[in-house]
Amino acid sequence: MKILLVDDDQDNLLALQAVLEPLHQKLVLAHSGLEALRLCLNHDFAAILLDVRMPGMDGFETAELIRTRKRSRHTPILFLTGYRSDEQLFRGYDLGAVDFLFKPIVPEILQSKVAVFVELCRSEQLLRRRTEALAMAEQKFRAVLEAAPDAMVITGADGVIQLANSRTDWLFGYAREEVIGANIRSLIPDWTPPDLPSCDDSEVKSTSGIRLTALKRNGARFPAEITTSPFESGQELLITTAIRDATEQVEAEERVRRINLELEKRVAERTADLTRSNEALRQFAWAASHDLQEPTRMVLTYAEWIARSASHKLESRELDMLQCVQHNGARLQALLSALRQYIYISESGGGEWGSVDCNQALQIALHNLEGMIADCGARIHCGKLPTIESIEILLVQLFQNLISNAIKYRSEKPPEVRISAEPENDAWRFTIEDNGIGIEPEYLEYIFGVFKRLHGQQYSGTGIGLAICKAAVERLGGRIWAESSIGKGSAFHFSLPKQRI
Repeated sequence: MKILLVDDDQDNLLALQAVLEPLHQKLVLAHSGLEALRLCLNHDFAAILLDVRMPGMDGFETAELIRTRKRSRHTPILFLTGYRSDEQLFRGYDLGAVDFLFKPIVPEILQSKVAVFVELCRSEQLLRRRTEALAMAEQKFRAVLEAAPDAMVITGADGVIQLANSRTDWLFGYAREEVIGANIRSLIPDWTPPDLPSCDDSEVKSTSGIRLTALKRNGARFPAEITTSPFESGQELLITTAIRDATEQVEAEERVRRINLELEKRVAERTADLTRSNEALRQFAWAASHDLQEPTRMVLTYAEWIARSASHKLESRELDMLQCVQHNGARLQALLSALRQYIYISESGGGEWGSVDCNQALQIALHNLEGMIADCGARIHCGKLPTIESIEILLVQLFQNLISNAIKYRSEKPPEVRISAEPENDAWRFTIEDNGIGIEPEYLEYIFGVFKRLHGQQYSGTGIGLAICKAAVERLGGRIWAESSIGKGSAFHFSLPKQRI
């Protein structure tokens, strides 16, 4: 801090300087009132020690001129005088003096009084800097507030508006002076302050994305999306509320809702159409497989009767044609039977679920295949199988079809079939592996289609066995796939859930 010492006597100045040096402040010396005035034009002082009796311009005149300058109007002035006069005291205090010091001056008193004014000046400067910083921060805050794309309102916890940006004026149709001091509920009737932090909880909780109805000055209502955020300003808790017109968003949501309803309606109609179509197709397939069974049986019966009673009368070409009729009639009968079985498997499972021991289901399938296994000398290797929630008849059909397939498409080696199961997350993965002729990898998906066969008349069958397996596995909530290569056998895997889904 700077301290100005004014005295026409050099010895007095040196004495004052010696007394005040322990305060470690910057001491500026002036030998006349005029010199003091020039120094006050260029410097700010924490205190001025001014001698009353000086030639030319005395201390009172100097003090009066110092006080006319705005910058030094409130600078503390301490008069130094050797005479006690009430007239001087009255005049000095009228000119704004804060104290009188009478010569001879007591050093300790002078030091303590000047130290007080130095500290007051330091506090004043600190307060001024803080005020300037606060003003600058407020200016920046107002600039940020004005730059916000949404209406921004700052209120107390009671909802009284203390600050608002121009976007608020535009959105609600009010003049700024009408908004300040009003309650935010006049803009948003259902506004409520956010949860304020309690004594035990210092966390400031904000809310965002709340949809409320806002009210314009002209009475028009519109949907608004608001975000509230409390913050502390000194000892006061304020709440910032951002308000955005959500009219377009609400209209877009309504359009999406109508589109979704229309899509759901179309999907329902399409599903109903597909259900009717599938039901008609199912009925047709069932009727065809059932109604064609009798004509096919009659064709086979009469073909067999002709073969028994008139074959000696037929020529070689006619016998070949008769055998062709018998062969294709038998094949048609097998296809119709397989088709009925496929339809049954696809629709089974309404109320037959229960705990099924897969070992027992496998034994039933092997019993059904006893003749086939014995004829070709097949060896069946079976590991321990689990008990799962399933439908026994579908599991039996599944094991039976896959094992018969493994035996049917055998190689020159004696057929060997291995059956195993292992847990896989919430499911069991079953594997039926053989040493047969194998399948080319590009056909591994093709073979599960209805009436899909790879070997023509070389191997007997309807081409629907694996399609039945796929339908059974899907009915049980699982999936089926195959791994194979030519000449190295095949492995059919199907995964079934441990519990009914």
